[in-house]
Amino acid sequence: MSSPAASTAAARRIFRRFRRNRRGSAAVEFALVAPVFFALLFAIIETGIMFFANQVLESITQNAARQVLTGQAQVNNYPDGPTFTSNVVCPPPPAPPLVLFNCSNLFVDVKSYSSFSSVVINSQIVNGSFDPSTLTYSPGGPGDIVVVRFFYKWPLFVTGLGYNIANLSSGNQRLLVATAAFQNEPY
Repeated sequence: MSSPAASTAAARRIFRRFRRNRRGSAAVEFALVAPVFFALLFAIIETGIMFFANQVLESITQNAARQVLTGQAQVNNYPDGPTFTSNVVCPPPPAPPLVLFNCSNLFVDVKSYSSFSSVVINSQIVNGSFDPSTLTYSPGGPGDIVVVRFFYKWPLFVTGLGYNIANLSSGNQRLLVATAAFQNEPY
């Protein structure tokens, strides 16, 4: 029969051997760090894609504003914003489609003013929700000051990981806004 001192010494040897063995430590450390790493990685990717989409929306706005600026939109006599959007921004095939945006969720606001000092730009976010009820389509005439704004509710996916850049109360959408202000040419 072994003495209690011998079994204590054997336990110490086993503990020392276990403490020196580092074969599984990388897996344990990775398991601790991986969730934070992937959450940060996905948040960076989502933010980058959202900024890219906002730049694409800015380009769309500039191209559509050029139609108003040169009088082409007025000559074509578009009756409202959705018609303007479907003909200028999202024309039917064979024109290339918008890849990042669903054209049915793209909202336009075109307002004309008599002077730059009379321009008023209000937020379209009311009580945490997008309010399209005040959007109008008034491209004005030659020499008028015009403000063209496009809105798009961009879906967010990484909001559940503690990173939330949503500005709508739904919690998983961000309203992207692009604006162009100019004076119409004498067409």
